[in-house]
Amino acid sequence: MERHYVSEISPSMDGNTVNVYGWVESIRDLGSLKFIVLRDMSGAIQVVVKKGAVSEETAKTIDSLSREYAVKVRALVKKSEKAPDGCELLPKDVEIVSISETNFPTDITDKTKSHLDTRLDWRPLDLRNTKNAATFRLQSKIVNAFHDFFQSNNFVHTFTPSIMGNPAESGSEVFPVVYFNKQAFLRQDPQLHRQLTIAGGFDKVYEIGPSWRAELSHTVKHLCEHRTCAAEIGFIENEYDVIKLEESMVVHIFKKLSETAKNELETLGVRISVPKAPFPILEFPEIYGILEVMGKKLKHGDDLDTESEKLLARYVMEKYGSEFFFVNKIPFSIKPFYVMRDDETEFARSVDLYYKEMEMSSGGQREHRHENLMKNIKDKKLDAAGLEWFTKFFKFGIPPHGGFSIGIERLTKQIAGIENVREAVLFPRDPERLVP
Repeated sequence: MERHYVSEISPSMDGNTVNVYGWVESIRDLGSLKFIVLRDMSGAIQVVVKKGAVSEETAKTIDSLSREYAVKVRALVKKSEKAPDGCELLPKDVEIVSISETNFPTDITDKTKSHLDTRLDWRPLDLRNTKNAATFRLQSKIVNAFHDFFQSNNFVHTFTPSIMGNPAESGSEVFPVVYFNKQAFLRQDPQLHRQLTIAGGFDKVYEIGPSWRAELSHTVKHLCEHRTCAAEIGFIENEYDVIKLEESMVVHIFKKLSETAKNELETLGVRISVPKAPFPILEFPEIYGILEVMGKKLKHGDDLDTESEKLLARYVMEKYGSEFFFVNKIPFSIKPFYVMRDDETEFARSVDLYYKEMEMSSGGQREHRHENLMKNIKDKKLDAAGLEWFTKFFKFGIPPHGGFSIGIERLTKQIAGIENVREAVLFPRDPERLVP
């Protein structure tokens, strides 16, 4: 029997019979009329039960319904100006698929907001909330837009290892794992293997997948496990080619969402506008002067802190009217060994993208010259032998290349207007949370 999702039902289907599977969100009994809100993963619709309009058996089934029962409803679509979305359902048959306890451990309505920890403890129930469901439908469309952009620009979709034999950046922020009789590590970022894919002759690659960082961070923007969309391109002139690529990608994503995610954005109460390119680019060391004028003194060579990021976002909005901006020429001392120095200065061709005061991505130009790469490793006091699995290939004609990695959950959070990034993860992992 054909199944219909709520989002597929419209006033133009007036008089048609549909079969809808979902959950009972609410019941309002007026005696001669009952209004049942039926919800599936695509949305909600009103079911109107008139006394005497259904069989005695169906009436008994309807009378036994309670919130969050899973049901199947065969019904007639009726056009109605008073109903939400312009139509409602008149039931013919109702079948209870699964019953639910009535004492819910967390509130899945928007009437009272349960504490986030409680919601995450009962996450599968929390996901039944209409806005929470809209968040992940939106996230799915963000990921679709990533794929659409890169596929249409002839990038190759790749998969790189999640288990590393050596820490890629530093040993203090990685999760060790037992790999047979050896110690291995969960990757912090698919960075190095993307570069090796460039070495393999694939000069336009992208990847969507998980990364891990063993940081004891309890902020609204940090996770121990997160997902990114990462891209790498070869034969570039400099990091500004990477900036142009990421800028084009962001514009494409917002165009696609404005076309395909109208319902999700409306449910979340969010309006988005397609950003105008080019995005402003702020560069070190000039950034220190901008911040000093705004009353924030950073020591030369220091990285941006949260207050600095907010001040720069305000500066960009006031001067350029943009929610997006890039930070370039970040101090080399705080960047990994594989980034390219800027003409032997203390700054690197390293680029971060910001959106609504939050860092979305990190990237830039990589060091492709073997001699310079080995010098970076020496300057960073890293074990050259432990990194030979990566560096040895740079003796064999590696083109200038660069790329970026953008956080999917962070981007979802900022677009959806969510306070905590954990709400943009189905089952988040942080320093305290490993279940569900």
